[in-house]
Amino acid sequence: MPKYPCHCENLTALRRIEGQIRGVQKMVTERKYCVDILNQIHAVIMALARVEDEILEKHFQNCVTDAMRGKSAKEKQKKLKEILRLIHQFRKV
Repeated sequence: MPKYPCHCENLTALRRIEGQIRGVQKMVTERKYCVDILNQIHAVIMALARVEDEILEKHFQNCVTDAMRGKSAKEKQKKLKEILRLIHQFRKV
């Protein structure tokens, strides 16, 4: 079974994002101004994007690099297909 990298350094950011989400819920419950709610939602989206970038970068630096350095052509092809699938998936957002 492959050993995956740790993403523990992202937990603080994820907990902060969790708090931001609760803040957005409270804003909605309290019927705050629409633009203020939208600004908070955008802040959450940007924070998630930063975490996503960090995890994707680590994936390339570790998982993909390991596969490309390996001898298995099948594993190399599998990683390339995985990367392409991620790119297509992220473009749909």
